[in-house]
Order: sequence, then C-alpha cells, then structure tokens
Amino acid sequence: MDITEQIKPISYLKSHTTEIVRKFDEEDAGPMIITQNGEAKMVVISIKSYQESLEQRKMYQERMALMKLLALGTKEIEEGKFVSEEEFFDEMDKPR
Repeated sequence: MDITEQIKPISYLKSHTTEIVRKFDEEDAGPMIITQNGEAKMVVISIKSYQESLEQRKMYQERMALMKLLALGTKEIEEGKFVSEEEFFDEMDKPR
C-alpha cells in the first residue's frame, strides 16, 4: 500500500464519511492521514487496527517491565545482593 494514496484533505473526510466508514468496516483499509491546509493533522484507523495497537502496546509494556526486572536482578547478583537457595527456603519455612 502506497501511503501517499491514503493522504486526504479534511474536506474529503467531511464529504465521504459514510463511504470511509463502510470501507474501514468491510476491509482493513489501513490508516488514512487527514490534512488541513496541507498539513497532516490526524490519522483515522479502523477500530480493529486500534484494538490491535492497544494490545501490542500492552505486550510491549509487559516486555519492558520484565526486562527491567531481569536487569535489576542481574545487577543485584553482580553486587552480591542475594542469598543461597538453602537460606531462602530456610527463611520461607520459618513460622510467622
């Protein structure tokens, strides 16, 4: 898909709204870039694309959180801030 074919003036959006909605509903039309006075102002996407984008963002955030935890754990190991397996289980077995 050539992105330049998806650049439309705001007047096109106003005059073809029903057609645009139908096209987004029937097929994955890709994003439509709306311009005002020749300058890009907004992007119109289907709800399906929007939901997929939200899911991808959530997965990315979860991956980043995991990477931060792994980096923190690695740093603590390098600094000697850990206990042996035996010490850990002994501590867990203590009554509270």
